[in-house]
Amino acid sequence: MESKVAIVTGGANGIGKAIVKEFCKENYTVILVDKKEEEGLELTRELNESGNTVIFKKCDVGNYAEVKHLFNEIKETFQKVDILINNAGISKFKNFWDMEEKDWNEVISTNLSSVFYFSKEAALLMKDMGGCIINMASTRATMSEANTEAYSASKGGIFSLTHALAMTLSEYNIRVNSISPGWIETEDYDDLREVDHFQHPSNRVGKPEDVARACHFLCHGENNFINGENLVIDGGMTRKMIYEH
Repeated sequence: MESKVAIVTGGANGIGKAIVKEFCKENYTVILVDKKEEEGLELTRELNESGNTVIFKKCDVGNYAEVKHLFNEIKETFQKVDILINNAGISKFKNFWDMEEKDWNEVISTNLSSVFYFSKEAALLMKDMGGCIINMASTRATMSEANTEAYSASKGGIFSLTHALAMTLSEYNIRVNSISPGWIETEDYDDLREVDHFQHPSNRVGKPEDVARACHFLCHGENNFINGENLVIDGGMTRKMIYEH
């Protein structure tokens, strides 16, 4: 059977790394896209030595010219894309009064514009056979802390772009959903405090693998009735009513 092709942006570290590993379990050919060449190549070598098929591609996801060049290479090599995970993003928080145009544009182009660029180019390769797109939003699309304007705006944009794309691409049998992670600890899980874990109704902070498994679930062909949705993975925090007592 011909291997399915999955693209994971921001796949060198954190949630993206877990997603790449998850799709390797299902024998996908995974195209790992990231700006971090050293980390991307290291992960690619590690996974390929275990018998997987992972291809690293360096790309600035917020630069449409680079994205188009990348997809020209993908089209020439594979002629198709089955799954796209728009995971790449930066979480740069800056004081509202100090934020400059370049700060705003960097976050919006990397987090939000990239989703449009990759979705459009991937959809061109999915139009004949269908496919699945998952966009990484955030619980910050619907709730905020101070001085998170650019990041929150980018994630709110992803939330809205997801259901718009789902409607536009439905005639081509391309499903589009988003995931909104809450606190997903990607570095020092063992150093977290008890209060960090037990403030969550699930009694723990999230791990990258929690999101990766959800990606696999949403991409499964038998789950094709899920479309235009946003899946919140936050241990129940956004459902928790918080008052001072």
